[in-house]
Amino acid sequence: MNRVDRIREALQQALDPELLEVKDDSHRHAGHEGARDGRGHFKVHVVSAAFEGKLPLARHRAVYAALGTMMETDIHALSIRAETPVKNR
Repeated sequence: MNRVDRIREALQQALDPELLEVKDDSHRHAGHEGARDGRGHFKVHVVSAAFEGKLPLARHRAVYAALGTMMETDIHALSIRAETPVKNR
């Protein structure tokens, strides 16, 4: 399983998102310090009810917690867009 799939699986299990997009931008950072040790640069967009009532920092912490040790072994940089679902009124 590649890193994008592992990121997707970890976030799916932890946050049960309505929308989950994971993009590997590592190719755009070739030669960058963090790329030298094999870790990558990623963007995630997560829409989850698990974020309800949480400030942005708490949402990001929830994403980091879901990824666990991948933040040390696989991910050098992570751009996070963490949102709550839009409710029908």
